[in-house]
Amino acid sequence: MTREIEIKNSIFKIAFVILLGIAVGLALVILRVSNAVSYLSDDPVACVNCHIMTPQYATWFHSSHREWATCNDCHVPHNNIVRKYWFKANDGFRHASIFTLRLDPQVIQIKDDGKTVVQENCIRCHINQVNYVSSSYVTGRNFKQGKGNLCWDCHRNVPHGTVHSQASTPYARAPRLGPIIPDWMNINKNINK
Repeated sequence: MTREIEIKNSIFKIAFVILLGIAVGLALVILRVSNAVSYLSDDPVACVNCHIMTPQYATWFHSSHREWATCNDCHVPHNNIVRKYWFKANDGFRHASIFTLRLDPQVIQIKDDGKTVVQENCIRCHINQVNYVSSSYVTGRNFKQGKGNLCWDCHRNVPHGTVHSQASTPYARAPRLGPIIPDWMNINKNINK
């Protein structure tokens, strides 16, 4: 009887190790294919990992902000590191979920939390050019309640121009995505050597 239990336990252990290996392998493939590590950087090319952001990248690339600010300089909080990475994680998870499930809208709209962050960053960078007393109380939340204007109410085309949809920049050029298959796994490349 004990011998049968030992055999069943060892079968379960082997099955568990195999399933764990498969799960870890799939997780590594997903991390590689999604280029997930790039999202930890401030490189704007990470924003075009999914093709839907190409118009935003192209219009930013041709704006005056390109010389001074990356995507994260405007779209991620900078008041503390915990808030920054919490915001990036939440926003990234939402973006990845929407893109993976093919629920991406034709016209991208900034969410209320994003409005608050962008407004904070406009003021942070342009504090010497704005009347801080009048603009500091305007956030995404109190704007919704009719208390003031957001910076882009007047500066509508900064820095993305007139992006309305993917169709508004049909010839936009963005960096090409790299190959999904690593060089060491590329059979064609290894055969030609």
